Amino acid sequence: MQSPEIILSLVLGYFLLLIIISNYTSKRASINTFFNADKKAKWYLVAYGMVGASLSGVTFISVPGWVESSQLTYFQVVIGYFIGYFIVAYILLPVYYKNNVTSIYEYLKIRFGPNTQKTGAFFFFVSRVLGASFRLFLVALVLHQYIFKEWNIPFEITVIFSIILIWVYTHKGGIKTIIWTDTLQTTLMILSVVFSIIFILDGLNLSLISFFDSNSFKGMNKIWVLENFTERNYIIKSILGGAFITICMTGLDQDMMQKNLACKDLKSAQKNMIVFSFVLVIVTFLFLVLGTLLYSYANKMGINIPLFEGKKNTDLIFPEIALNHDLGSIVSITFILGLVAAAYSSADSALTSLTTSFCIDFLNLNNYKIEKQKKIRMKTHIGMSILIIIVVIIYKHVLDRNVIDSLLTVASYTYGPLLGIFALGILTNYKINDKKVFFISITSVLIVSLPNILYYFEIISSKNIMDYEIGYELLPLNGLITFVGLILISRK
Repeated sequence: MQSPEIILSLVLGYFLLLIIISNYTSKRASINTFFNADKKAKWYLVAYGMVGASLSGVTFISVPGWVESSQLTYFQVVIGYFIGYFIVAYILLPVYYKNNVTSIYEYLKIRFGPNTQKTGAFFFFVSRVLGASFRLFLVALVLHQYIFKEWNIPFEITVIFSIILIWVYTHKGGIKTIIWTDTLQTTLMILSVVFSIIFILDGLNLSLISFFDSNSFKGMNKIWVLENFTERNYIIKSILGGAFITICMTGLDQDMMQKNLACKDLKSAQKNMIVFSFVLVIVTFLFLVLGTLLYSYANKMGINIPLFEGKKNTDLIFPEIALNHDLGSIVSITFILGLVAAAYSSADSALTSLTTSFCIDFLNLNNYKIEKQKKIRMKTHIGMSILIIIVVIIYKHVLDRNVIDSLLTVASYTYGPLLGIFALGILTNYKINDKKVFFISITSVLIVSLPNILYYFEIISSKNIMDYEIGYELLPLNGLITFVGLILISRK
């Protein structure tokens, strides 16, 4: 095992490099540089960097760990992602570029009114705070488990330390800095998974082809769920849910769209999105293969799933093997750098996009003079950092599921109203009562949450409806309810 001192040195060295990049990219930075990189970002840099931002620490840690319970069935959802990216590229991006928005929720103001804009921004705000905190929780969990725990430093201090490092290199250059740091982070993440696969195969004395032919892999290689439509991860439900998750968590999400809107024109942004989608599918499949290798190696070496706060946590199987077992220094070093890169590539852009949305959609930043804008943006950036720290610390006490599963479940509730509102705006010519949009959206969330609420208070004995287990299709269902509700308060 690498000593905590060595691991901490690697982390600090990595962040020193990020700060150097930040200082270079933030020279002569204006307020627009922070928000849209002055519309000068190269599409291929954005595409490559978005791989790391999309995968994040959740994919890096949680997807390999999830293989134990779900095998390779997550790949069904990934196929849905791939379909969703084309919809984002050819339906949503043209709308954003046509309206020349900085925050994508400005479109809702143009289409429906200011209350609808704030409703969209509110649901993004909730979604991104929870999502970014999920991702940061993972990296803080690993840093605490393998560095700071050795020195009896509380988990809460680990979280604060992590956020401070992000704030230091993002507070000046904003999205321009992140586009460049994401390219470094994506590279380190891919190198980590490739080296891990190579060295684990060596530890198993197998080639990749012979591993695919082994009984160990065959016991975990189920991709397609075709047996029973009522199952949560049935193929159609997974692909459909994956497509809508991409439409919402990428196309209706200020975090991901802010990078696309930094490209010089629509054509460049679309090339970025299509190239990125192909690369993402390949890289995600590598992570699933890594998961099968990790459990095969653990079974051979008698390695148990690590405990966190007294409970088994499959999210820790990758760091446990990479750091505590004899796979060589290359795996340990690239794992630490890959983990930090993957986690922070999403957390840093989330912090920037939350600041952007709050400043534009809630504070109407453009109404102030430039100097006042800078002060507001700086204070908001600090406020968002503090908020994420608080939410991550809360997760330590309430989260008892695999993080990727928890993240996708939460997305089904928080992104549904966004889906319904944008669908009405783009697909119809209806006008709506702007003041009632928030009420309709909250009502939709309550309706889809009803089985969980009744189950929690023991009014019903199961969350399933006639043995039907709701899975990722909850997101389009939530969006549909919002859509219908808005139709009821609309006119042509």
